[in-house]
Amino acid sequence: MRRAGLLAWLMLATAVWFGPAGAVQPGEALSDPALEARARVLSAELRCMVCQNQSIDLSDAELAHDLRVLVRERLAAGDSDKEVLDYVVSRYGEFVLLKPRFSLRNALLWGTPVLLLVIGAGVLFFSQGRRKAAAQTLTEDETAELDRILAGTQKSPKRVGSARRGPEA
Repeated sequence: MRRAGLLAWLMLATAVWFGPAGAVQPGEALSDPALEARARVLSAELRCMVCQNQSIDLSDAELAHDLRVLVRERLAAGDSDKEVLDYVVSRYGEFVLLKPRFSLRNALLWGTPVLLLVIGAGVLFFSQGRRKAAAQTLTEDETAELDRILAGTQKSPKRVGSARRGPEA
């Protein structure tokens, strides 16, 4: 029992100590540490098109490898971070960004559900107000009729054809 607990702690400590190493291969790394740091930051901002919700920095997919190499080539050629991102977006579309840029199209995409929710709440609020306004007090005649019904003094309506008839001869 004690050995199993020690082994579990050792495995947890190893996982925390070494952590995720990322998928960057040693041959991909740039010799300049500053450029490599910029490449890692940019790679963390780009989505792997194969894995969908993972950055290219952490993905082992072949496309992610190609994108990491492309980012490093553009940085080595002297492009700024913005120019590298613009280039990748021009080739793969804005979906490649893990954090999409703010634009009118994105604002409409994210704002439309909120706007519809506000409109729906407004419709419900105002329709409830109209229902309450439509509910009026009863007139004296209506009150008397209601009292008579509740008291059980209402005349029973005549039933047509409800009497049993005998056998016809």
